[in-house]
Amino acid sequence: MSVRLRLTLSYAGFLMLAGAMLLGAVWVFLLRDVPLRNLIPRLAYFPLVFDPSNAGPIIFGPAAVLVLTFLLVFGLVGGWILAGSMLAPLTRITNATRMAAAGSLSHRVRLPGRADEFRELADAFDAMLARLETHVAEQRRFAANASHELRTPLATTHALLDVARNDPSRDTGELVERLRAVNTRAIDLTEALLLLSRADQRSFAREHVDLSLVAEEAAETLLPVADKRGVTIETFGDITPASGSPALLLQLATNLVHNAIVHNLPDGGAVWVSTGVRPGSVVLTVENTGEELTRELVATLAEPFQRGAERVRTDHAGVGLGLAIVRSIAQAHDGALTLTPRPGGGLRATVELPTV
Repeated sequence: MSVRLRLTLSYAGFLMLAGAMLLGAVWVFLLRDVPLRNLIPRLAYFPLVFDPSNAGPIIFGPAAVLVLTFLLVFGLVGGWILAGSMLAPLTRITNATRMAAAGSLSHRVRLPGRADEFRELADAFDAMLARLETHVAEQRRFAANASHELRTPLATTHALLDVARNDPSRDTGELVERLRAVNTRAIDLTEALLLLSRADQRSFAREHVDLSLVAEEAAETLLPVADKRGVTIETFGDITPASGSPALLLQLATNLVHNAIVHNLPDGGAVWVSTGVRPGSVVLTVENTGEELTRELVATLAEPFQRGAERVRTDHAGVGLGLAIVRSIAQAHDGALTLTPRPGGGLRATVELPTV
């Protein structure tokens, strides 16, 4: 049986039970001295119920049967209408679910009316659909960008191999070196994609981590890159206890510091790495000097394969996933990445994570 039919039968059953109890109370308190044989309804007594001049125990039995029959019919009809009205929101939610299952994530229930349990369910379902639609759109955009980025080194490799095949007398040393560089970039991009997928899936064990030590390790690791580009790195801050994957948090800090070094002034740039504790959270902040950035541009830097305006590929330019990986790792640790332009040029990247 459907839920509507079960509710209808329940309403009718409770209504008849209430009527039977009321009739039983009348018999107990008013007609208990009357012999039961006088209360048994007989077919000949039913017309007397509708005669205003007739009264007494003789018509109690037929009247009780008619009342219970009326309550049964009224309970079934009224219960069916009432159950349909109560379950109408579920029908809208079911239709929206079917549309979502068919691939239409843009549809919303938007249930009108007062704030009750059905309204809460519909609002929660709409919020889930909105998150799914955003996630699917991001995944499609990411897949398109990843395909485009991976196609470039593969096409370059194919072209270099064609050159080597069509010109056997050509010096192969240069071709091999270029193939090596292209292959290295393809490997770096693939590893970045795998790391991003791992962060999105949250497939890691949580441990106690001091974020200040992680930041210091990332800065020390990248000191040679900073020295080569003439960039100074300063680290300072307090002990910042957090919970998460040490490897992923180290990758997060390394990406932030690397991004700050590479996208800096041509000479004489600086990077500041600091950690701190706030009520209920710990913060890692990486700032760097550099060109003036608009808020519109900064808002797109954490998108996959975004490298900012007028940024060129160099030996350390990365694959365009650095800040996207940082954001995914931060979200996987129930934190957030905030990017803001620095007054005077450069970028301020702040990662806030829950404290232990």
